[in-house]
Amino acid sequence: MKRSGQRRFMGEINVVPYIDVMLVLLIIFMVTAPLLTQGIKVELPRAGAEALDPEMLKDNEPLVLSIDSEGKLYLNIGGDEEKAIDETTVITRTAAVIRRNSGTPVLIKADRVVPYGRVVTAMVLLQQAGADKVGFITDQLDSLREP
Repeated sequence: MKRSGQRRFMGEINVVPYIDVMLVLLIIFMVTAPLLTQGIKVELPRAGAEALDPEMLKDNEPLVLSIDSEGKLYLNIGGDEEKAIDETTVITRTAAVIRRNSGTPVLIKADRVVPYGRVVTAMVLLQQAGADKVGFITDQLDSLREP
């Protein structure tokens, strides 16, 4: 006996709310991802150098010593990456990384207003820690003339 006005239950899932949540999460990740990789604010000098080979950086995360406009040192490995460290800590941490993996690329990322002597001091610290080769991170030139 069938009652009139009685409905059958549907066995389908309403996915519209899930799509809304997914799109909101996508927007959040798109906004926050560039902020997470920013690190120390440094205005890089411009140079016409070639970019590093991505294959070289795929296996080894580079060790980057950043120097801000005030001459403070920051290292992207160990502890808080946005906290300034002293020269002894730079040598200790760099030596530990190089002992673990001698093929780790070592790079300096210095603000364009930092005196040349401070950059040379940073290079000497990295060499004292055992870095054979030290590279520099720069911005690409848009043209042959620097603004």
